[in-house]
Amino acid sequence: MTAATLMIQGTASNVGKSLVTAGICRLLARSGHRVAPFKAQNMSLNAAVTAAGAEIGRAQALQALAAGIEPTADMNPILLKPEGESRSQVVVLGKPWQSLSALDYETRKAALGQVIADALTRLRTAYDIVVIEGAGSPVELNLKLRDLANMFVAELADAPVLLVADIDRGGIFASILGTLDLLEPHERARVRGLVVNKFRGDPALFRDGRLDLERRAGIPVLGVLPYLQLHLPGEDSLALADMRAPDDTRPTVAIVQLPRLANFDDFLPLEYDGRIRVAYARRPEDLAGAAAVILPGSKATVADLRWLYASGMAKTLHDLAAGGQPIVGICGGCQMLGRRIVDGIESDLPDIDGLDLLPIETRFATDKRTVRLDFRGLAGWLAGVSGSGYEIHAGRIDAAQAEPWLEAAASDGAPYAAGWWHGNVWGTMVHGLFDHDDVRHAFVSRCLGATESPTGIAYHDALLSSLDALADAIDHEIGYQRLLAICRIAG
Repeated sequence: MTAATLMIQGTASNVGKSLVTAGICRLLARSGHRVAPFKAQNMSLNAAVTAAGAEIGRAQALQALAAGIEPTADMNPILLKPEGESRSQVVVLGKPWQSLSALDYETRKAALGQVIADALTRLRTAYDIVVIEGAGSPVELNLKLRDLANMFVAELADAPVLLVADIDRGGIFASILGTLDLLEPHERARVRGLVVNKFRGDPALFRDGRLDLERRAGIPVLGVLPYLQLHLPGEDSLALADMRAPDDTRPTVAIVQLPRLANFDDFLPLEYDGRIRVAYARRPEDLAGAAAVILPGSKATVADLRWLYASGMAKTLHDLAAGGQPIVGICGGCQMLGRRIVDGIESDLPDIDGLDLLPIETRFATDKRTVRLDFRGLAGWLAGVSGSGYEIHAGRIDAAQAEPWLEAAASDGAPYAAGWWHGNVWGTMVHGLFDHDDVRHAFVSRCLGATESPTGIAYHDALLSSLDALADAIDHEIGYQRLLAICRIAG
């Protein structure tokens, strides 16, 4: 039996396609259906690692969690990870394929269509319903003939389409009606309903607008979804917390906002912890008064290290370290804290001096390590604390002179050092540390000295609670039975 399909497209990027898809997956899975998410092509620096060691978009991992299943590479067969203004690493079925310019990628899109088709076929033979997410807008006219993520997939899957628009950003009538007008007649016929997302206030205030949209579009508005405060990782870094909050007296954890910041979802659990505030530092002066500084991951470690020097951030980090301020580096941030990076792979530099705050060196390899693992803390604020996480990097660490701080073990090997420390500076290659309540509490209490007890429910439970709230809103506004009817499934 071949799975039914439903596709969620949007009028633009960041209108809420990913979360609407996650909410529908959650609603259908709660009702007993075997559901899988699918996004043919994703562009994001926020990645996850599957149990098989495949790299996929973080949004598809979240959608799999919503569906109650393990994520696989088939759920996001093509992942584009930007490396610069017009170049991306192309990850195919979870493994790095090539690093291509935008123009070079255009010439290879045709060959990737079959990869997408095969992945979708495998999902449709294993599940009851596949909920498909589009990318950006389906009517970018200069890209439309080679677009692999929107109507190409809708036609491949013979999927009905729901079109999502963000009313909070304004211009919803133009965005919806303009999108529909630019679709070809056979494409427009696939659009079975409109979803107005992120509505603040009383939806009755939009009653006339809803009727006018339906009259002009000739398509029903299936629901007006409220603006929800959700503890869920986003797909991009368009809305990161600002440093300016003069009335907030909680200890501030400052995260250096690198130009090519990657895997920023590492820090969402810290934002969830009510004892501290998390803010992103764009300038050296933004680090003033921070209780601790985190140097995050990067898709272009050498380029972002050069930015640290050019912006003055490097000097400020040295001053803070000398003053005893806790500094934590994760993945690329850990590599930058070391003495030296030998590259020639990710950049045009053969090597570059690091910040020299940790006695480690990094050498880049042509292959990427992507693995899930278990870890335990050996020293400092992490001592005696354990959990699970993942690695996703091409840099190999030489830490012969460093003191181990964290020990990790993947399912395929013996324990090894994956984190090191020197005084008040800590670095690790492991992502996902703060997802664990014990790790987050150790950081807040031992490293920052906060004495308050942890607040709120466990972070994993908070994720599920947010997904349930999203599913409830979709059920209330659109309706489970209506979704089944659109998917051509008997209720």
